[in-house]
Amino acid sequence: MKLYFNPASPYVRKVRVTAHELGLTGRIELISISLTPVTPHEALRSNNPIGKIPTLITDDGATFYDSPVICEYLDSLAGGNRIFPATGTARWTALRRQALADGIMDAAVLMRYEEAARPKELRWQAWIDGQLLKVRTALDALEGENLGGAFDIGTISIACALGYLDLRFASEAWRSTRPRLAAWAAAIGKRPSLEATTPAVS
Repeated sequence: MKLYFNPASPYVRKVRVTAHELGLTGRIELISISLTPVTPHEALRSNNPIGKIPTLITDDGATFYDSPVICEYLDSLAGGNRIFPATGTARWTALRRQALADGIMDAAVLMRYEEAARPKELRWQAWIDGQLLKVRTALDALEGENLGGAFDIGTISIACALGYLDLRFASEAWRSTRPRLAAWAAAIGKRPSLEATTPAVS
């Protein structure tokens, strides 16, 4: 299999953590690319018309995107129901948490693009503030969650979202007002899959 990726992407990290947890890392060739909404990657677009990462090309030539689909596909390769609970409350809790964490990633990545890709004179501060409000509200909700227990797609997604905030928005200092979430992140961050995929600041 081949995975189009950039190590800074929290969505890519979610896929890589999932692969690591499932013992599939050795079956995936990483294809590193750089892109922004205004600098598309043509080889990627030939496989994924949306032109986003992560994009996975399977051994039989099928293409999957984006991270929730890729992660569930990898789970199926490993026998199923390991990262995605099969039924009941555990499944819906994991999927809800994945959606919440993906929402944090979405807002944070949009803020990153606004600051890194848009010309300074065209930046819209009120729009940035609106994205930051989404991040803060979601973090407050996570502070009230009991995140202990299974390491599934929900908690994987949360860990990757928090990691991206640390990478790109360290000044937000989210831990200072969310001690339960901070303690959980510190403990879960010691898992080999998260340590192996921690991106370097660039």
